[in-house]
Amino acid sequence: MTVAIIDDHPVVIEGIQTWLSEEPRISVGHTGETADVEPGVADVLILDLNLHGRIVIGDIARLAAAGQRVIAFSQFTEQQVVLESLEAGACEFVAKNEGRAHLVNAVLAAAGDRPYVTPTTAGVLVGDRGPNRPKLSPQERTALLWWFQSMSKASVARRMEVSVHTVDVYIRRARVKYAQVGRSAPTKADMLARAIEDGLVKPDDITGYESAAVGSG
Repeated sequence: MTVAIIDDHPVVIEGIQTWLSEEPRISVGHTGETADVEPGVADVLILDLNLHGRIVIGDIARLAAAGQRVIAFSQFTEQQVVLESLEAGACEFVAKNEGRAHLVNAVLAAAGDRPYVTPTTAGVLVGDRGPNRPKLSPQERTALLWWFQSMSKASVARRMEVSVHTVDVYIRRARVKYAQVGRSAPTKADMLARAIEDGLVKPDDITGYESAAVGSG
């Protein structure tokens, strides 16, 4: 898999390259100091959130909407920063002090479209909700609702005007949030049950819903 690294400090880029060079499945194909890159520049884009004094969370949204897998990589770990990065579509948030193993694991998971939760992200997600009910973003709730309505992820993506990858990100994040509060929802049927239990959706909202449509998606 290929990785692009965007950071305005050459020493950080060199450090990440050294970390990634120890993993034979990863090769660095692009480095740069600005977020002015085209989606598809690499399988996974590691993006520093503060480039030349500018917070680039808006660039995460642009890239993620076009299908680019983005890992937010930052020394800023305030709850709002982490949540806004994930809300914009980042596959994962990795704090710069979390070290090589978490960054490499996040890259491998993102490339395989699998969730990976770092300690920083886990702490923020837990702190952002009550003890039993996860706090889903409006985008996550919308993606789930339309997905529950027997729609394919491609149809949900067209309706939300985002990529299928972004829809996958919304659904994966919702699953992670439920898992974090001890209410695992590995299948579509499990997720629907959780959403109804929490009042996020009502049975009447699931127009045309058929039990056969909620298998192990």
